[in-house]
Amino acid sequence: MTLTQAPILETENLILRGPEKSDAEAVITFLLDQERAEGFGASPNRGDAWRWFSLNVGHWHWHGYGYFVIEDKSTGKPAGICGIWNPEGWPEPEIGWVVFAGFEGKGIAYEAALRVRRYAYEDLRFTTLTSNIVPDNTRSKALAKRLGAQYERTYDNVNMGVDELWRHPSPDEVLS
Repeated sequence: MTLTQAPILETENLILRGPEKSDAEAVITFLLDQERAEGFGASPNRGDAWRWFSLNVGHWHWHGYGYFVIEDKSTGKPAGICGIWNPEGWPEPEIGWVVFAGFEGKGIAYEAALRVRRYAYEDLRFTTLTSNIVPDNTRSKALAKRLGAQYERTYDNVNMGVDELWRHPSPDEVLS
C-alpha cells in the first residue's frame, strides 16, 4: 500500500520508492538496534520506532520529500533508507542514508545518495544540500567525502546533540 506521493527512482541496482506498510518492520528493526542506529537516532522502544516510520510518511506529505525505501533489485528486499530530511529544528534540508544489516559493503548507500541528490537538484530544484553527521560516525563521514561533501561546522542538533554539518557540492558542480 502506497503511503506517500513519492516518485519511484531507479539506479542500476536499486529502486528508491516511498515507504509502504510492509516496510515498517525493516525500519523498526533498524531503529531498535541501538548500536547500528546510534548515529541516525536509535529508538528506545518499538512504539517510538513506529512513530518515526509514521513521521517519515508525514514528512513526505508536509514537505513533498522524505526518506525513500531502498529496495535491492536483486532480492526485492528493503536494503535501507535514503532521502531528504528537514523536520522542525533542522538547520536546512539534508540528505541522509542508512543501510540495513546484511546489505553493508555493497555501495548501496553511495548509489542511493547519488540518485537522491540528483532528484533533489533536478526535480525539486534545490540549490544546496547538507548531511548532518554525528562526530564519531566515521563511515558516514567517509561516504560524505566520497560524495564530494565538505565539513562546514559543528552545531547543536535539537535531536542528536553535537552534530557536524557537511555541505554537498552545488548542482552546477555535480550535474553535467
